[in-house]
Parts: sequence; structure tokens; C-alpha cells
Amino acid sequence: MREARKTQSTLRETWLDLDHAKELKAMSRLLDDNPTIAALVWQDLRAASASTSATCGAGGLSAEQVLRILVVKQMNGFSYRELAFHLTDSRSYCSFCHLGITDKVPSKSALNANLKTLQPATLEAINRVFVSAAQKAQVETGRTVRTDCTVVESNIHKPMDSELLWDCVRVLNRLLERARDLLGPAKVVFGNRTRRAKRRRKEIFNAKKAEVRERAYRDLLVVTAEVYGNGLQLRELLRDKEVLKELGFWEALAIGRVTSDLDRFLPLTQQVMDQTRRRVLKGESVPAAEKIVSIFEEHTDIIRKDNRETLYGHKICLTGGASSMILDCQILEGNPADSTLAKTMVDRQTEIFSRPPRQIVFDGGFASKMNLTEIKAAGVKDVAFSKGRGLEIGDMVKSTWVYKRLRDFRAGIEGNISFLKRIFGLDRCTWKSWASFQSYVWGSILSFNLLVFARHQLS
Repeated sequence: MREARKTQSTLRETWLDLDHAKELKAMSRLLDDNPTIAALVWQDLRAASASTSATCGAGGLSAEQVLRILVVKQMNGFSYRELAFHLTDSRSYCSFCHLGITDKVPSKSALNANLKTLQPATLEAINRVFVSAAQKAQVETGRTVRTDCTVVESNIHKPMDSELLWDCVRVLNRLLERARDLLGPAKVVFGNRTRRAKRRRKEIFNAKKAEVRERAYRDLLVVTAEVYGNGLQLRELLRDKEVLKELGFWEALAIGRVTSDLDRFLPLTQQVMDQTRRRVLKGESVPAAEKIVSIFEEHTDIIRKDNRETLYGHKICLTGGASSMILDCQILEGNPADSTLAKTMVDRQTEIFSRPPRQIVFDGGFASKMNLTEIKAAGVKDVAFSKGRGLEIGDMVKSTWVYKRLRDFRAGIEGNISFLKRIFGLDRCTWKSWASFQSYVWGSILSFNLLVFARHQLS
């Protein structure tokens, strides 16, 4: 039976007398001092299992071990293959993850299956447990905080229309081939158009004249429409109960996956064709809210940053404290203006600490007279924006000295964001789906906070 925590320690290596090993030991002690964390993770692991397998069979990793392995992965930016190797090879990581000398380290696929069960709400709740523990240890008071936004990119290629059409053709053709292998060539008849689509895609990429590019686009749209029509016919065929009756159990299971994938990719293919016709053939400017930039990570938003560059992912709003810990994070859909987020982030701080912060400082993009009035009314004494944008310093804070001090303090969160992106993988999310994107972000923040908290304890 899967456990929330290991009740009996196995034979385990001792900690090495090295700086990183000392940090890992301090981080391990923090996890041990907060046993409610393991119970939160255990609930996710149990919910991901069938009701029968959740209480019987091989134990597998405990909930506590799963969380520790997530911390190791995010702290080092390991792939699952690298993670499996280092958990086997490293004495310190084995000790940190409570893997005994005789314990078998799970395979990369098993590690993936365990970590992907963790839900964003659970990881957020765990982060709040650590923030509360930091408050009790007088590492973080939450009295003076700083808020800023950044973008976490999705793991997608550059969203050119030709690339999206090519993705649609090859994915739908792969599903058609899979169905033909299962049902037979007599029932699933179609022409393979991937070579033709690949040539048109290459022509578009290399075209130097607009008329050559448009002609290639028209043919690529014809090919995509044909493959899309074949996909619609296959979906209708798979809805025929008589066809499914002839299949065995495993074949029916595989056909179910094909049907599920068709239900997902067919509407996305239609959307890609529509936006290509509008943008390329009709010359329309398609609004960002109506665009799709990936058929694999369709949740991805288009984020225009300071009119300098365009990023593809999701905007997140972070609040940090004087300890450098990230006290809160809000993962956003769309590209809301910073000025619409200021009051919400203050309210979330009030929820976390059961009181508003005494001082808070924002980037200039958050500045507005309404935000200043509302945040002051919420009980915050000093509200500073790095760029006043028409606001008087005397209206924001009690003195020019306080304003300059808060403005300098705000710059620290830029360093924290840089550290998160360079070391903890927050520059690009490598997990698939919207829910996993949120879990990935919270996993990076949780690992960062645990390391910062441990370093405070060691100092």
C-alpha cells in the first residue's frame, strides 16, 4: 500500500560534508518538520490511482519521496532520464529522497507518472505551508513585499501558419494510419499526403516572392482540408458500434485513444485553416484572442512584452518578501494589464498572512490612481510604484527616503525571477497541458523557496 511517509527507515547513506549536501540536509529537515505536506501529496497520488490499486499491491514511492524527487528535478533542470541516473548515482540525492541502499530507483517513465499526478492546487497549498513555517521561524514576516510579472514560455516551436498546417497534416495522417492498422485497409482508405505537405511547407519557408508563397499556401490548405475530411470520415466510422464489436479488448482500447485524439485535433485543425485563410489569403489581422499558436499546447497565450518581443506561454504574477522567498504566484490566462492585478495580489497577501502587508512596491506598469486608493483602503501603509506615472510621492509613501528605499528593494525580485529562470526551469515549461503547466510553475517556485529557506537556516 502506498504510504504518506516512510514509517521505517531503510539502510541509507550518511550526509557528505559538502556545501550542497549541507543544503540538502537542511531542506530535508524542513520537509520532516512539516509532515502535513506528505498528506497533501498522498491525496493526489491516491486520487490518480484506481480505488482498488490505491490500497493494495506494490507500495511504490511514498508521497514524501515523490515531492522530494520533484524538488531535485526542478532544482537541477534534469530530464527524467537524467533524474533516474542521478537518483541512482548520487549518495546525497538518495539520502534526500529517502532512498535506501537496497531500494530500486524507479524508471524514467515511472518517475514521470508519479510527478505528473501532483496538482497545482496541492503545490500551492504546500508553498503556503512553507511560507507559514518561514514566518514562525522569523525568516519571513510578510510586512514588506514586492510584486512583478514575468512570462513562462510553453514548449512549442515558432508558430508560423505553415508549420501549424504541417503539424495538423502529420498528426491526422498518423491517426489515420493507426486506425488502418487496427481496422484493416479495406475499412480505412485514404491517400498519404505528408510528402506533398512537407514540400509546400519548405517552399513557403524558402519563398522570396509573395506570389510564390501564396501559391504554396493555397496548395497546403488544399492538402490540409483533404486530410481533415479523411479524419471526419474516420471519426464517423469509429462511431459505428458494429465496427467496434469485431475488435478485441486491446484493439478497442487503442481505437478509443484514436477517437479521443481525433476529437481533440479535428477542431484545432479547422481553427488553424480558418486563421490561415484570414491572415494569408484575405490579409486580415487576426486578434490574439482568436489565434491558436500550437495544436499540442493549445492553451498557450500570445504575450506582447513592452512592444519589443512576442512570447508564447503564460503570464505569471509573483510576490516576494524580504527573505527572497516567493510568497505568492498567480498564473494568468490571456494577457491582462499589470494595472488590473495590483489589488488582487494585495488581497492574496491578506489571505496568506491574515493581515495586509505594511509596505508593498510594484513595477511602474501597476501604477494607477485607483490602485493606489484601493490598496491604501485595504490597510497598506506605504504603496510605491517604481514609476509614479503622475502620482505624487507624498500620496504613495510617507517620505522620499522611504520611496527610494522601496524602489531599490523592488529590484530584488528581478534577481529572484532571473534565478528561477536560470536554475529552476521557469523560463520554459516542458510539461504538457494547462494543468501540468501550472504544476510545473508551482514545482519550480516550491523548490526555489525550499532552497532559500534552507540557506537562511544554515546562515
